[in-house]
Amino acid sequence: MIIRMTNSDTQSAKFAGHETFCLRYGWPKKAVDAAETDPLVFTRDDAVVTLGVGKNMVRAIRHWGLMTGILEESPDQPNNRGRHIRASELGRLLFSAEGIDPYLEEPGTLWLLHWHLASRPDGPTTWYQAFNHFPESEFTKERLTAWLADLAEQSQWVRVADSSLKRDVDVFVRSYVPSRASKTLVLEDSLDSPLAELGLIQEIEGGRIYAFTRGEHASLPLAIFTYALLDYWQTAAAHREVLSFDELAFQPGSPGRVFKLSENAVSDYLECVERFTGKALGYDVTGGLRQVYRRKPVALLDLLQPQPETGRKGTR
Repeated sequence: MIIRMTNSDTQSAKFAGHETFCLRYGWPKKAVDAAETDPLVFTRDDAVVTLGVGKNMVRAIRHWGLMTGILEESPDQPNNRGRHIRASELGRLLFSAEGIDPYLEEPGTLWLLHWHLASRPDGPTTWYQAFNHFPESEFTKERLTAWLADLAEQSQWVRVADSSLKRDVDVFVRSYVPSRASKTLVLEDSLDSPLAELGLIQEIEGGRIYAFTRGEHASLPLAIFTYALLDYWQTAAAHREVLSFDELAFQPGSPGRVFKLSENAVSDYLECVERFTGKALGYDVTGGLRQVYRRKPVALLDLLQPQPETGRKGTR
């Protein structure tokens, strides 16, 4: 089980692996298809031919596949050390030939990939720390880099080179902020990450300063919010049957933090979860105390299946 940790609890960091490439539109399906065909594909000399990209991009596709949870290391291989890679159940559900969104056309899928990147302390460090612990709503790349450097020193991580931090912050920003030059390019060739569609970070003051966009995100489906709620519940407090509103809205790794939702937006979603889950979850406001109750288990992947329109946000 993943244990959610505070800044000081995190003993390792991930500031590399992407080879300075942001996630691209065609890569999730490439990753799932290739791993399904050959679990050793990312170690092959001919991977550049199989995947149709350069050598560094092969490593980047592997990295983003693992970080978004659509790929996983094969658990049945002794001393695997990351060589045998397979598509996860989530990856197959989304991106296989019969998947529900193989070509990354649904906004909900982008929110789901973002959730897996930014909700876990053992994921890409800049993503987790920036969305969950960074204390400022506006920042420059230099300010975020300096904050991460201080955090690395305080947390006694293995020495992190300043150049690695700078590159990681640059990829982080480019992942969420669309480039001005890419508007005339086709999606596959665009330097933009699909995550830029989420609008979670915006440029201000000519592009040198960036700001997190906190509020109501109309493209975030109720199904993905509910998935995130239950995923957070499972990893943060699996033994409990009740979670408070404040935990879901404000705690590091929670849907409210990771999705940068306002308090009113979280409340709006929670008012819909009982109907959406067939009363498996309940939301109650009594005497100013707001709580979510878990009445029976809900399978996370079942939430992602296409369903009739339910609640204010719908599903996908």
